[in-house]
Amino acid sequence: MPNPLLLFAAQIVSIMSVLLLAAGYMKSDPKSPSARVFAVIAVLVVFYLLSGMTGQNIDSSFRIDLSPISLLISLGTSAISGLFMIYCFLVFQEQQRFPVTLAVALGLQVALDFILSLLNLSEGGGLSGGSALLATGMDIMQLVFVGFAMYWTLKGWRADLVDDRRVLRWFIIGVQGALIFSVVFVENFLLVDGSANNANKQAVIVFAIALLTLAMLLVAMRFDLVSLSYVIRKVAELTEEPEPEGSPTFDIESFNQAFREGQLYREAGLTISQLAKKLSIPEYRLRSFIHKQLGFRNFNAMLHDYRVEDASQALSNKDNHSLPVLTIALSVGYQSITPFNNAFRQIKGVTPSEYRKQHLD
Repeated sequence: MPNPLLLFAAQIVSIMSVLLLAAGYMKSDPKSPSARVFAVIAVLVVFYLLSGMTGQNIDSSFRIDLSPISLLISLGTSAISGLFMIYCFLVFQEQQRFPVTLAVALGLQVALDFILSLLNLSEGGGLSGGSALLATGMDIMQLVFVGFAMYWTLKGWRADLVDDRRVLRWFIIGVQGALIFSVVFVENFLLVDGSANNANKQAVIVFAIALLTLAMLLVAMRFDLVSLSYVIRKVAELTEEPEPEGSPTFDIESFNQAFREGQLYREAGLTISQLAKKLSIPEYRLRSFIHKQLGFRNFNAMLHDYRVEDASQALSNKDNHSLPVLTIALSVGYQSITPFNNAFRQIKGVTPSEYRKQHLD
């Protein structure tokens, strides 16, 4: 049995650290949807930590009674995985629409978990038969949501041109995502014999959360009170390589001459490392140049911009009126029609066929 005073202290540290981190995020970027989602997640994590102080294994001196709001706590904690998925989508999938199927799945998971909590209370604790099977399905769905969050975080890491976001990607994958996945897995699949028999495992979870959140808070305070985004930006600055003396100059004109006039963007599967080699400059300099000078936050977004502009000129050319859209897509660097259609619609607001019709009629 863990020391009750130490466990209580860890829970208080976790709660205060989480709330301060959320306050720092909101302070640094109050209008950002991702900051608001992070704040909601922080509140729900507090709910989860408070629920850990209600079990019979908790010393009576530190035990609290939250039975009047137990359903609210259950509803909130079951939504943490889904909200973490939304948070990662907002941060790393900019200008994209959240998948409708996942939105429906999240709503269904939270609703069914709430219903199962009601059934659990009405049956005096413990689910059986179909209800237990459904509960397992909802638990698996939470793990799937965390999986999507980590996938979106990892996807496009090489193409991300914003240094602080590249640091943030690894931070989320290596720390937050792994911790949330572990907590969901342990709580739903390993703690099956009642709180009293699993006190040590639950204590490990609380201590892990306390260490993580306190470490995040201390690092944040080292740089700028509790502004987490500023901390990440500072870490990114510390990892930047210094500009070597006598290095060749590189400006927009020379880039356009090589990239646009040389039509390097037409190369299918082009990566930023390959482009850096073709231009004979270090990759870190190319990343910084594209982001700071050209204004793109993502390498793939820049490729889409150049390719769509090239394709739009071909589509509006009367000499190409009989040329299939797929042929034009392949000629500008796309390997299939679907990503071309999606990128074209996002940039131009219409499909390639509609664009051609508007300019040739």
